[in-house]
Amino acid sequence: MTAKRKPSVKQVWVAALQSPKKRDKLLIGSFIITIMLSGMPFFFNYIQNRQGIVLNDWLLAKIPPYDVSIVIFALIWGMGLLILARALYNPVIYINYVWSLIFVNLARIISILTFSLDPPKGLIHLIDPITGVFYGNVVITRDLFFSGHTSTMVLIFLCLEKRNDKILAFISAIAVMALLLVQHIHYTIDVIAAPPMVYLIYVLVRRALKLDKLKNNEN
Repeated sequence: MTAKRKPSVKQVWVAALQSPKKRDKLLIGSFIITIMLSGMPFFFNYIQNRQGIVLNDWLLAKIPPYDVSIVIFALIWGMGLLILARALYNPVIYINYVWSLIFVNLARIISILTFSLDPPKGLIHLIDPITGVFYGNVVITRDLFFSGHTSTMVLIFLCLEKRNDKILAFISAIAVMALLLVQHIHYTIDVIAAPPMVYLIYVLVRRALKLDKLKNNEN
């Protein structure tokens, strides 16, 4: 018996764009996230020029600061490439990730504006040559509560579907959370607050967009 041939990337996305419900979510979500990301440099420049408070973080005070930028970048971009590869053959993963990211970014904007914090003592700058464009190519240290790096990793973990992918993403997320503290990029509260915030947004987005129906090919 001939094995069933796996659809190509082109076939998968042509089929998704022919489905009205998937097409609308794909196009509208892509448009919103593009506009949002293009405006982020202005937001980050604004918060970088305001004053905040320094938190008394007893855990961070016990961790000697050390530059682990390369490991952080490797984990984040490694997981980014993994979810991209999975999304190429499963547009629902892309829809899930993009729409969740939209509301995670909105939640971060609100929380960062609400809680004005100065960076932790001993901070070692984390300069990412790839995502630096979204920061206006300026070193930003006051986008603290809640952690964007942690949010990204948790969201990738939630959106991936294969068991082994999830295990790898979970381990990577825990590692990044720990390394952010090692480099004193975030306060402890910034890091530990991100997972429950992202999970709540993820669940609400899935329910609002009825993504379980999309996953089951119900149009």
